[in-house]
Amino acid sequence: MKERENFGSRLGFILVSAGCAIGIGNVWKFPYVAGANGGGIFVLFYLLFLVILGVPVMTMELAVGRASRKSAVGGFKKLEPAGSRWHIYGWFCTAGCALLMMYYTTVSGWMMAYAWKFATGQFAGIGDDSIGDVFSGMLADPFEMGIFMVITVVAGFLVCSFGVQGGIEKITKYMMLGLLVLIILLAGHSFVLPGAAEGISFFLMPSVENVKDVGLINVIVAAMNQAFFTLSLGIGAIEIFGSYMGDSHSLAGEAVRISILDTFVAIISGLIIFPACFSYNVSPDNGPSLIFITLPRVFNHMAAGRLWGFLFFIFMTFASFSTVTAVFENLIAAGIDNLGWSRKKSVAVNLIFILIASIPCVLGYNVWSGVHLIKGGNVLDTEDFLVSNMLLPAGSLIFALFCVSRFGWRFENFLKEANTGDGIKLSPALKNYFRFVLPVLVLIILITGLV
Repeated sequence: MKERENFGSRLGFILVSAGCAIGIGNVWKFPYVAGANGGGIFVLFYLLFLVILGVPVMTMELAVGRASRKSAVGGFKKLEPAGSRWHIYGWFCTAGCALLMMYYTTVSGWMMAYAWKFATGQFAGIGDDSIGDVFSGMLADPFEMGIFMVITVVAGFLVCSFGVQGGIEKITKYMMLGLLVLIILLAGHSFVLPGAAEGISFFLMPSVENVKDVGLINVIVAAMNQAFFTLSLGIGAIEIFGSYMGDSHSLAGEAVRISILDTFVAIISGLIIFPACFSYNVSPDNGPSLIFITLPRVFNHMAAGRLWGFLFFIFMTFASFSTVTAVFENLIAAGIDNLGWSRKKSVAVNLIFILIASIPCVLGYNVWSGVHLIKGGNVLDTEDFLVSNMLLPAGSLIFALFCVSRFGWRFENFLKEANTGDGIKLSPALKNYFRFVLPVLVLIILITGLV
């Protein structure tokens, strides 16, 4: 049997894994959720839940991957007790990755489309009231959305076709380093805008008055949900990269580093957006339209706004594309590990499947705009609900129970794998927290998401 490929460097592993976690949610969702939930106090709760919820579940996914050296199905199968059926969930992981890409590639295409619009000056001379029409026009045009979706899918699988080291690691390292340079540049520009201090204060300074308007319980639940979802846990998207890593570093330490990088991007994104919003007197809590309507209005009023808008959407493209390539690798690895396909065949089959399966999301805003599915949502809303509200929390609960239950892998085996290598070690004293408290926290997220 061919030996499994490893990452070429520790930096490559951390950047690729962080690239999987860092995505549209960091830049699109985090700022407006923070804005809607009182700013600074939300951020403090977010950081708390990242430590007590996000890092432990990520450590579990990495442990299953590294101990088994397989993708999700094979990982559960290798580690589960004889006669048990934990590996069945591995197929749901694969389905979850596919379902995520059925709409994420379209949204990633939006970022690329907007970078193109700013680069070619399509926002020049447009009044504030007409900027929303640009977004509406794009959604109404299946050809335009379809072109950028196809570019995203083909480019993503092309990168993956060169393997872990030669493709994903090599490209993602440059892309992530470019992303970090861009966000620091953009944040530095936002800092010097008039009124920037007010936006930074709203974002990072705890304010009891802001929380009173929303309700403390709502702020806590929103922070717990964001800390959980930001790391893309529960569908094996991180597990696969554990299967490609070596034994020289402990898993909790690597999970902390990935989470720090993910959080850094989320925080800096807020430092880009909030000063700009306060400087130009626009609301920082007006939902996803913040990215496609509010911020283009802000850029249009800035000196050299065309350049700053282009750089911002290139940053967004990098953030989303790093997730696309990471999740594509899960689908490719599933074909290789479970069906015995070559990488070339798995790339080709998955490329065709994702191209076809992504079409309904594109059409859901125009040709099929009359189709309303779960909770009256369109195709994208429905696909996102199934992934975000069901598969991610349910899958994380299964990973948690598998790693701590005597009917699964058992806590002692998980702890041994997690603590192998240099770095942060998990204490055996955490056993009851992992067995009883952590699953309850994940269950709360699952229930609130469904309700």
